Amino acid sequence: MFEISQIRCFVAVAEELHFSRAAERLNMTQPPLSRQIRLLEHHVGTQLLDRTSRSVRLTAAGRAFLPEAARILRMAEEAAATARRVAKGERGSLSIGFTAASGYGLLPRVVRLIREQAPGISLTLKELVSGSQLEALDAGKLDLGLLRPHAEHGELESLSVLNESLVLAIPGREADKWPARPRPADLNGKPFLMYSPYEAHYFYQLLQVIFERDGVNPDIVEYLSQIHTMLALVHSGIGVAVIPEAAMRLHFEGILMRRLETDPPQPVQTVCSFRRDNDNPILRAFREQVLPQLSEP
Repeated sequence: MFEISQIRCFVAVAEELHFSRAAERLNMTQPPLSRQIRLLEHHVGTQLLDRTSRSVRLTAAGRAFLPEAARILRMAEEAAATARRVAKGERGSLSIGFTAASGYGLLPRVVRLIREQAPGISLTLKELVSGSQLEALDAGKLDLGLLRPHAEHGELESLSVLNESLVLAIPGREADKWPARPRPADLNGKPFLMYSPYEAHYFYQLLQVIFERDGVNPDIVEYLSQIHTMLALVHSGIGVAVIPEAAMRLHFEGILMRRLETDPPQPVQTVCSFRRDNDNPILRAFREQVLPQLSEP
């Protein structure tokens, strides 16, 4: 099979129709250039150039071969350039997992920063609860996850990227029944939509700590895992719910959002987790160029 170097030599001679000029263009001497052309013709199985001491011209086979040869050169150059861009983290793909809540504000910011740094990157975005993200990271199905804090997990590294406040979601028609600055004690005995201890373990544990610390015992009417479902039930008047500040971006009509005053303050955290042994150059570029900006206001 012929080599790229032989193709390059043929194209130069075919375009110059002069061996000396082609050799100068390729920064080589004429004898090795002639040898490369002979080897190419041997591999192709036919003569591509008619050459005499006075002239060089393409045979019919050479004329047919030239555009394909030029296309092969372009493809080879494009492949090499793509490989270089991928190695630099300028091209390639990145698979990102995210929770529903991080999709309200954090994820759009992450995507914007990535697009600004490297517009050529292909992104795959998957909405998953934190537990499913951990499994996908373990299996190599995700490059990184935007999820809730978790226990030390295998080969994962996690960095905090967002702290936000807790907010009390109240049916609009009950506005006058709640203080302007509600505290956990105000939830005592009130109908309350609680997070599932399994699918939403982080929020369940977070609220359990607050309730136990403040001696609060709300009347839990449902256990749920999805914030948008909680808000739909709040709107229907079934109860109130505590949600992360980012969920205020949903703008549910007929629901009031009031910051929940806790002492000490109890922020809701989001972390970015990824495998330490992931060699995706895009992930490396993300860690170096995008992650530092996520901690900025």
